[in-house]
Amino acid sequence: MSHPASPNRTPPRHTRRLRLLAPALLLAVTACTGAPTNPPSDAAPPAPQVSGPLCAALPTGTDPGNPTFLAGQPVDQALRWIPTLTTFEAALRSSGVLTDLPTGTGVTILAPSDDAFDAKFSEDNWDDLMTQHTDQLRNLLTAHVIAGTHRIDDLVNAGTASTIDGTTITIARTGPTIRLADRADAVCADYQATNTRIHIINAVLGPLPTTANDSDHRAH
Repeated sequence: MSHPASPNRTPPRHTRRLRLLAPALLLAVTACTGAPTNPPSDAAPPAPQVSGPLCAALPTGTDPGNPTFLAGQPVDQALRWIPTLTTFEAALRSSGVLTDLPTGTGVTILAPSDDAFDAKFSEDNWDDLMTQHTDQLRNLLTAHVIAGTHRIDDLVNAGTASTIDGTTITIARTGPTIRLADRADAVCADYQATNTRIHIINAVLGPLPTTANDSDHRAH
């Protein structure tokens, strides 16, 4: 004689497997359709992007002194790694200006290239300025420092900037170039160092010391 099916009868094995899989499938769907997850906190920051006609002649990629490497260096070390800033870096170091830079908010440095100094000072003039006229040298150098870290595009958008010696300079885009104080062009902009932006320029700014001699170029 047949008996009615019991309501507590154990379901077939494949039915139990589907019931176990259902929560896992639901979690998977929720993960795919939910809010995007935050990127890992240790994700590498984007590599600094420098721009200007001189950049192609300076270290790139994995070369020593490349922009990514410099971004993690203190400003005094970063300046030493940029091959065309040997004169400017030596002047900052010998004058002590680097130790007096504003702290907390960072700085932007308008760094004249070696060629810019060569075009403005004779070798004797420059040596005399470095060794005998420290106050004039400091005044000259502070005319190349702006409080706060500023991208070159931000400076262009502002139109003017005040250097820490109290001088206001104009900054404007003229065709493919960016002109500063109607005297210098940015030739490789937006290097980064710790709390610092560095823009290499092709002329010396500020009030020139009395030892400057435009007609007598420095020896190479």
